[in-house]
Amino acid sequence: MSLNPDQFQQLLNRAIEAATGAGQMISQTRPKKIRRDKEGDNLASQMLTEVDGQAQELILRTLEPTFAQYDLALLTEESPDDGSRMEKDYFWCIDPIDGTLPYIEGVPGYAVSIALVSRSGDAVIGVVYDPVEHTLYHAVQGQGAFRNGKKWTMEPSLAASGQVNIITDRSVADYPYCGEVAQKLNASVKGQGGAVMNALWCLENPPACYFKFPKPQKGGGCFWDYAATACIYKEFGAAVSDMSGKPMHLNAASIYLNPHGILYATHAELARRVIALRKELI
Repeated sequence: MSLNPDQFQQLLNRAIEAATGAGQMISQTRPKKIRRDKEGDNLASQMLTEVDGQAQELILRTLEPTFAQYDLALLTEESPDDGSRMEKDYFWCIDPIDGTLPYIEGVPGYAVSIALVSRSGDAVIGVVYDPVEHTLYHAVQGQGAFRNGKKWTMEPSLAASGQVNIITDRSVADYPYCGEVAQKLNASVKGQGGAVMNALWCLENPPACYFKFPKPQKGGGCFWDYAATACIYKEFGAAVSDMSGKPMHLNAASIYLNPHGILYATHAELARRVIALRKELI
């Protein structure tokens, strides 16, 4: 089923309502029970709190009417993958709390992330709510990127000049190659938060980039870690790709992106430099 502009707007409105509602609930709640029972390649990806489930329930209640109306599938971090995303034209891709470790620690770096992704693996709607700063980011394919409801753009001079910021996950020790790239770029490295806010912090602090090199081990983040911000970056006009410069593919048999890596950069030339440095370092 193809979606027209009015339908995209209706779905966007639902996603904004769901992300904002969940984000406001999260901002008023502290984690009560913490379990380390998730799969993942680092501590941050293994943590789960009681609030993750509560946020998901709130989001799904808000989005529930859209499943039948638009024949949508679902992929969410806190539920098993039923494979329907490979059969439907579009699926909701949801991370109720991306950056659970910063959330547990009570520091910035966590967010609610909701995207609508096509079966071909393109994010066509992206919505992120930052519960710390109460900032709403959103984008729709072909309509641009928005921050708190206002069109969001970057001055070219800000994107391409000044010291480069390399923003990476809180567990910065898991990504030693960031230091090697930083040395080549004369850049600073900041271990910040989860994948979602790291990508957005790059746009807030240009020139900046966030990346993960490919690796054979399962991990490197999942579709829900990148789908919403991939849409926002495309509509913003920034660079988002895998580590070879090819478009980030967000629907495949494996939900992990470790074979190809990920790259966000505030401008295309910075993205090209990081890709070239990766080839030098391997």
